[in-house]
Amino acid sequence: MSTVSRPSALDARTQTFPVLTSEQIERVRAAGELRPVKPGEILFAPGDTNVPFFVVLSGSMEIVQPDLDGERRIAVHDRPGEFTGEVSMISGQRCLVAGRVTKPGEFIEVSAESLRSLVARDSELSDILLRAFILRRIELIQRGFGNLILLGSRYSARTLGIREFLTRNGYPYTYVDLDTDRTSQELLDRFHIQASEIPVLVCNARNVLRNPSVQELAKCLGLNARVDANVVHDVVIVGAGPAGLAAAVYAASEGLDALVVENHAPGGQAGSSSKIENYLGFPTGVSGQELAARATTQAQKFGAHLLIARNVSRLDCDQRPYRVELDGGDSIAARVIVIASGAQYNKLQIANLAEFEGRGIYYGATYIESQLCGSEQVAVVGGGNSAGQAAVFLSQNAAAVHMLVRSGELKSTMSRYLIQRIEENPRIHLHVYTEIVALEGKEHLERITWQNKQSGETSTHDIRHVFVMTGASPRTEWLRGCLALDDKGFILTGRDLERRNGDSPWPLKRSPQMLETSLPGVFAVGDVRAGNVKRVASAVGEGAIAIYMVHRTLAEL
Repeated sequence: MSTVSRPSALDARTQTFPVLTSEQIERVRAAGELRPVKPGEILFAPGDTNVPFFVVLSGSMEIVQPDLDGERRIAVHDRPGEFTGEVSMISGQRCLVAGRVTKPGEFIEVSAESLRSLVARDSELSDILLRAFILRRIELIQRGFGNLILLGSRYSARTLGIREFLTRNGYPYTYVDLDTDRTSQELLDRFHIQASEIPVLVCNARNVLRNPSVQELAKCLGLNARVDANVVHDVVIVGAGPAGLAAAVYAASEGLDALVVENHAPGGQAGSSSKIENYLGFPTGVSGQELAARATTQAQKFGAHLLIARNVSRLDCDQRPYRVELDGGDSIAARVIVIASGAQYNKLQIANLAEFEGRGIYYGATYIESQLCGSEQVAVVGGGNSAGQAAVFLSQNAAAVHMLVRSGELKSTMSRYLIQRIEENPRIHLHVYTEIVALEGKEHLERITWQNKQSGETSTHDIRHVFVMTGASPRTEWLRGCLALDDKGFILTGRDLERRNGDSPWPLKRSPQMLETSLPGVFAVGDVRAGNVKRVASAVGEGAIAIYMVHRTLAEL
């Protein structure tokens, strides 16, 4: 007699497409309503917003995605207890797929708003649904099942920028490399595209974007809801790095109306790290992108809203509620503001640097950049943890990694575990007291020259890929005239304000709170704050602490 083994609950496929028990189905039923369905009925389509959540009771449906040649099937739900949805159910972004009934039956239909409420109060269903949603989005990304086709070139800086934007925002897409794909000319001809117009994106199998900005792309994909200038939010968080995302999670989970504004993608500088090994709770390490993706989903689960690819141009600090002005003329009102806009890597002081940015000069070391390098030699500029993580990561495939450090050692700027990895890795070569002094190439970087500042000796090397991770400058240009900054542009907070004489005196009788700026009700956290500790864990801690102070400030209003 043979026995049929049941799939393990730990099996990845089971967690991606779980089946709800009868008891769990009844709890979902209480939040929704019964819906009879007929074959051929379309329950949702790509581009739809506020898509309902469906649980199969009887009958079946298929999940498909239109493409240039018709459509492709992604999944079938034909067992009682199976359900629809992926991350866009929680984020509120446009749907990526279509749901079509294939056999008559009955489904439970739950509105998007009711689903978010159910997830917030039912911890068991929350775990099952969120895990499935996240794994389904990962599968869409891995299989290239997105409603977006990107046609680009590995030699195009704009192509690299678009790929980074999509990847760091966790958006699935199909990439066509025009340098290697033999059928690419057919696609170009179909949409009457000239080679000079790349990168080109085909959005929802309809719209064609030629060399778009990330703002135009975000609009086409429907990543953001319309900004309502009449709404006054409890707290607006500027920046979605670790500090900003932590603030969003704690604010939303404690019932505050929280809105996060991010100019590029969640994660900040940490989001470009290939692996963070000293973050609490991840003994085998976690990539910056994975950490940011989890935190973003967590914040949205509790009801935080996120604006992507929107730049903050100015803080209107003349009256309360304060207003954050965005590019394009939109503005957002807030009772309290948390500034987590972070810092950006300093650029090399070389005249022709801009010619090679994205064409051999990179400011992040992720899987995308490592693919461009192949097995060539590369250079990493910098002596901090980000540079060390990049060197170790890139050494897995590169023929050699040259670390160029201005100082004479690493111990004052880098964690000991990374120093040991670098010292023990035969592919990593450390060059102290060394700086790049020249870049050469035509359409792409071809060689670099570096100089030992002690000996004055220079040498030229055929290196086509350089990763720059040198120091950081705060993103505070939009705050000048409103907040007290130190001489390097970082935001002064707490006791540092009391020690400062001159501009932006503290206006209230009470002392400023620990993370409060010179403007009452405006807080600064993470890398943008003067005196910050440049560690992911400290940024997360500051984001959490800031929300405690936000509550105290709201109580004063």
